[in-house]
Amino acid sequence: MGKIYDSITELVGKTPLVRLHRYEESEGVVGNLLGKFEYFNPSGSVKDRAALNMIQEAEYAGKLKPGMTIVDFTSGNTGIGTATFANAKGYRYVAVIQPGVSVERSQILKSLGAELLQVTDVPGFAEMLKTGLSLPRLEEVMGSFAESKGWFYISQCSNPANARAHILTTGPEIWEDTDGKVDYVVQLVGTGGTLAGLSAYLRTKNPDVKIIGAQPAVQSLKDAAYPDRNTIDGVLKFDGVSDDKVPMLFDQFHAVYGECIDVVAEDAYETGRKLVRTEGFFVGHSAGAALWTATQIAKRPEAAGKNIVAILADNAFKYLSTNMYKC
Repeated sequence: MGKIYDSITELVGKTPLVRLHRYEESEGVVGNLLGKFEYFNPSGSVKDRAALNMIQEAEYAGKLKPGMTIVDFTSGNTGIGTATFANAKGYRYVAVIQPGVSVERSQILKSLGAELLQVTDVPGFAEMLKTGLSLPRLEEVMGSFAESKGWFYISQCSNPANARAHILTTGPEIWEDTDGKVDYVVQLVGTGGTLAGLSAYLRTKNPDVKIIGAQPAVQSLKDAAYPDRNTIDGVLKFDGVSDDKVPMLFDQFHAVYGECIDVVAEDAYETGRKLVRTEGFFVGHSAGAALWTATQIAKRPEAAGKNIVAILADNAFKYLSTNMYKC
């Protein structure tokens, strides 16, 4: 509409919600499958929303000042978004990379000029991982490291600005684009910000909206003992886990989800491949898992004629080295 933008930061949000007619027909579902294609965000994922909002809220609060260095622990997408907007705003960005992230994610971060550190570069981190990742302990380890360097720890796992991004943008977009006719919303969980924010917003509009979570099945979780297994990257198991592994944002925003469905990586991969063949949308691991989950919901008799929104987190270009798209 004749607008010239001034910054990449102005391009976040307003991603398309698309009815997947050909895919629906191929699956024989009775519900309406609506994909929220988050790879239309400028750095290519849903995490752009959280990354930008965390930076902006920190600026408003005076915690992040010109010339400062931002640091975080990331599996890739939040780091890519943070590095993108850090560049646009003149900050330096340091990413402590989760073990086992795809080659493409690391390459993108390097290309953006981010400094990449391994967990062994952070005092106490490797020792913590020996007993399993504990979110409260993660905050202590990363917080102390950032303080010792004089850096701003953006803390995506506990930063309320992460979930607020979805209260401010994603939730209203879904509500407006469906004219308030949204019955189910399906998403996977990394930090929990998307689910927490969407649950908080949509329940104020309609308490009957069903928030559905999905998570990797046990056989699809990363495990050093099985380095060659297929996994769903960038997301975590959050249902049926110990308290120290439940996303901290769930408690902060009183997140409510009605159901959690386990997804096998091979099903997520095949769903992603089927989507690109039937609709032309080229999506990543968690998007394939979200759509597979939404498809199971859409086959239920009670979902007939209902609108089922699947949050499709990113595209496939960060996963070309994985088994999902190996030809």
